[in-house]
Amino acid sequence: MNLQPKAEIMDKASIDRALRRIAHEIIEKNKGTKDILLIGIRRRGVPLAERLQKHIKEIEGVEVPLGILDITLYRDDLSTRSDQPEVHRTEIPGGVQGRRVVLCDDVLYTGRTVRAAMDAIMDLGRPQRIQLAVLIDRGHRELPIRADYVGKNVPTSSREVIEVKFKETDGVEDKVLIVEKVEE
Repeated sequence: MNLQPKAEIMDKASIDRALRRIAHEIIEKNKGTKDILLIGIRRRGVPLAERLQKHIKEIEGVEVPLGILDITLYRDDLSTRSDQPEVHRTEIPGGVQGRRVVLCDDVLYTGRTVRAAMDAIMDLGRPQRIQLAVLIDRGHRELPIRADYVGKNVPTSSREVIEVKFKETDGVEDKVLIVEKVEE
């Protein structure tokens, strides 16, 4: 199975605009920044959370805490992914107890990654609330999960894949692509 680029749906500027808008929405919905904790799901959720943190600081003058969550051992497809999964450290400054957690990830698809992340968070304590911020919502949910903050809704077919590229994780200029699965 090959992946062929189909279209670039977001560039660096449109990603930045979407994240700036999401930062405003987070502040508005939470009536400020009190008790907010941004948590990035490891890999591309982390730079997303870092950028939201930067935008919130520019808007409010407050640096909200930022955590990093590794959900490897919470995945329901762990046995199909690898014999030896690579587990990274979860880092949550100040814990989640009583906080308004804003979980950050690049793409919302089936909802299974978010479910695993919520399980991991609940094992760390009892947050006041968990909200979800994603850059792309592509549909095709398998679980009843929806994002509170969405950069862009992108309806896709089951043959299409959304690829988010960030300078921090991929070493290339920020962009979001739709690629198509092509039989060889």
